[in-house]
Amino acid sequence: MRLSTYFLPTLKENPADAAMASHRLMVRAGLIRPLAAGIYSWLPMGWRVMKKVMEIIREEMDAIGAQEFQLPALNPIEIWEETGRVEAFGDTLFHVKNRPLVLAPTHEEIFTTIARDNIKSYRDLPQIWYQIQTKFRNEPRPRSGVIRGRQFFMKDSYSFDTGFEGLDKSYGLHREAYKNIYSRSGLNFFIVGASSGAMGGTGSQEFMVESQDGEDTCALCDECGYAANLEVASSRLKPVGRLGISNPVEEIHTPNIKTIDQLAEFLKISTERLAKSLVYKADNSAVLVLMSGNDQLNEAKLTAALGKTATAMQPADLAAFTGANAGSIGPVGLKNFSIIADKRLEDANELISGANKDDFHIAHIDFNRDVKIDGYYDLRTIEAGESCPNCGHGLRIVNGIEIGHIFKLGTKYSVSLRANFLDEAGAEKPIVMGSYGIGVERIIACHIEQNHDDNGIKWDKSIAPFDVHLASVNMDNKDVVAAAENIYSELEEAGMEVLYDDRQGVSPGFKFKDADLLGMPVQVIVGERNLKQGNIELKIRKTGERKIFPMGQLLTELKTLLKN
Repeated sequence: MRLSTYFLPTLKENPADAAMASHRLMVRAGLIRPLAAGIYSWLPMGWRVMKKVMEIIREEMDAIGAQEFQLPALNPIEIWEETGRVEAFGDTLFHVKNRPLVLAPTHEEIFTTIARDNIKSYRDLPQIWYQIQTKFRNEPRPRSGVIRGRQFFMKDSYSFDTGFEGLDKSYGLHREAYKNIYSRSGLNFFIVGASSGAMGGTGSQEFMVESQDGEDTCALCDECGYAANLEVASSRLKPVGRLGISNPVEEIHTPNIKTIDQLAEFLKISTERLAKSLVYKADNSAVLVLMSGNDQLNEAKLTAALGKTATAMQPADLAAFTGANAGSIGPVGLKNFSIIADKRLEDANELISGANKDDFHIAHIDFNRDVKIDGYYDLRTIEAGESCPNCGHGLRIVNGIEIGHIFKLGTKYSVSLRANFLDEAGAEKPIVMGSYGIGVERIIACHIEQNHDDNGIKWDKSIAPFDVHLASVNMDNKDVVAAAENIYSELEEAGMEVLYDDRQGVSPGFKFKDADLLGMPVQVIVGERNLKQGNIELKIRKTGERKIFPMGQLLTELKTLLKN
């Protein structure tokens, strides 16, 4: 491709609204242009990368026996109402004005209806179906370039099995396919246990890349490889446990005490013996959540424990429900509440919590004697440095960007949409499903996040727009131009993808800056001085290494470099 005729509008300056490196460089290198908030046009250079990533995805999905579909993005709303996900997605679901239609952010419902209408027997299973299609989510604050947009490409696939053993196999196939996709796309990634969120189901894992600008927070162990989203991460932090004696409960006056640290200082005790009370509403029920000291409640874990979404009770309502304001609420004698506690407090005694009247607390609480706990759950948010649950090594807390998510849906959608099959005994059973998503744009953006410098992008060959950036730096010299033209023809005949900078009236320095910005794996530089000596210059973009060697060795040298 000749740069003189190629549509490639590069920019010298960073766009003002771009905070992440990938956002800045994708705009500056002419891969994308913004149309509206969270909506981007893909220009020819960017679309070449997109097609390469899609091809890698297709090859790996086809390799596990998946079959490609293309479904409509415009869906009847009643199908989404059957599964309850109109409410689950809330305002992020695009509705079509004056029509009972929605723009699909994902396609569980539609694939399930196809399975319902066409799969009748166990002989029709298993199946793995996928598509690469435009999705729509009404992000309230689209940001980070293509990483969080309102319109985006997703590879979503779905497995259909007769039972959970088959689901485990389909899930494993996808897990390995995803590892291959991300490795081939040049990403350093890790896999974390995750919350299923609005997708529902029995289990899920996220594929992540570490990034200081990532919106997800994860716990990582560099020793054994443990990784989990902070929504589900755990550690080996020791339980509060029992002391040798359980004294009778005693009400104590604690005037003007508002925080855990103030209470611990006032009573001269460790904060972990303070049972902090948090009041939530779940549906129409009140829930008291007990945490140790300054441990922070993880609301995603709370939702998982309750099996439904809970919201913190407003300060104005606390006194009416409990008899006290925040800071003086506790479990002893509390009526019309379900009470759950973090696992660190299981069977603990000699605890202090609120007395349900302002400025008073109760001491010597024994959870086995004085309180009916409805359940103990892992509810706390772990902190950096706590011991890995697998090996005991200190955990790191890092930010990450999600690039893929796989779910064991089970029968959530097949039951809602009545997608059943007849088993070998002729009994009707719901199809067991899995759902598996990849953000295509995110692969590209994360590749750039991990492969760039101050000058521009550093593409891996696997998804680079072109293999070689050929630059003729003395366009007024006929011999240089002739040599560059010959090299261009020779490389293309050898099957290489070449971007040839044949622009007239552009200085060598400007061409070199553009070459680094665009980031092809290898730059071939044709200049007057080297040409007179029968030589050619190569620059390896990743390392900055330069090589000069005889012109006749160019093709061999390039093949070796690109292969490696």
